[in-house]
Amino acid sequence: MHKLSSRAPRLRPSATKRYTASALAGAAVGGALLFGVLSSAVFARASISADTFRQLDLFGEVFEQVHENYVTDPEDGELIKGAINGMLDTLDPHSSYMTAEDFQTMQEQTRGTFAGLGIQIVMDNEGDDKGYVKIVAPIEDTPADRAGVLTNDLIVEIDGEAVLGMTIDEAISKLKGEKGTKVDIKILRDRDAEPFELTIVRDIVTVQAVRWRAEGEFAYVRIATFSEQAEDGVKKAIKKLSKEIPGGPKGLILDLRSNPGGLLDQAVSVSDIFLEGGEIVSTRGRRPRDTLREMGTPGDKLNGKPIIVLINGGSASASEIVAGALQDRNRALLLGTKSFGKGSVQTVIPLQNGLQGALRLTTAR
Repeated sequence: MHKLSSRAPRLRPSATKRYTASALAGAAVGGALLFGVLSSAVFARASISADTFRQLDLFGEVFEQVHENYVTDPEDGELIKGAINGMLDTLDPHSSYMTAEDFQTMQEQTRGTFAGLGIQIVMDNEGDDKGYVKIVAPIEDTPADRAGVLTNDLIVEIDGEAVLGMTIDEAISKLKGEKGTKVDIKILRDRDAEPFELTIVRDIVTVQAVRWRAEGEFAYVRIATFSEQAEDGVKKAIKKLSKEIPGGPKGLILDLRSNPGGLLDQAVSVSDIFLEGGEIVSTRGRRPRDTLREMGTPGDKLNGKPIIVLINGGSASASEIVAGALQDRNRALLLGTKSFGKGSVQTVIPLQNGLQGALRLTTAR
């Protein structure tokens, strides 16, 4: 029996920050992202105490000793990356460092096309699943989805190497790869059973953010991910279905099942389509000035017609923002099972204009 150990606005390529309401690994790592103009330079040195600088001196001394005296010649870049990952691992499962390559991949993912497996993952830093790669949701019609990967599956082994002890970035680097290459993984689904093996062939993942169809007199709209195409896709769906259904749809079924999240601005914009203005979502950071209130604009595109929102355990981050906003305003009825439960916002902060990668940091809840 396999036992779990108890240890363990629009995208611009530079000078931006983006908030993700979740991780897509080529695998795919993701959530509610938000990009803006925050750079690492905004963190003023004046806010760092003298004691902290002394501790940084300690780090520098340890680094120097390792560099000069370790039994083999270490790679300095790997030492620094390991130290950064170790620091972020103490915070939460969603904060992480991205190399320049990873940062570029993330930008491709938000545009809806990338190479990989098509899964969104996290790595818990507490609880029974600590230290393992957990599936938030497979993206529909991707290699992982076709292989039968499910929400809350744990990846315990990648190409014969145990996941326990890896960082999430290390796991992602092993999961992603070129189109046509294979990856062997072991999946633990029933926590009291043995893991089983899957071989998945990586492919180009093109995520169609929005699909729609008429269901009798009702409109059915499926949002697979909150990429940059989500808002325009929903508006297009409503326009076409209003012409296709005689007299227009009598109501809407909005399907957010197994939608792992995406861009915060897209979640706000999609919610605004069905609301008559007012507050859609608010986030709070550790300082009062970090409080963010996203307001809608007047004009419900469905003119008050009933909405049912479908959710499940794979509905995370930006999906939960939309479902929660429509429910809280008594605009929609939620049907399904308990959603994933990710109530935080990550800011993507490019480092040295992205040349040194980026920091994905939880900045609000």
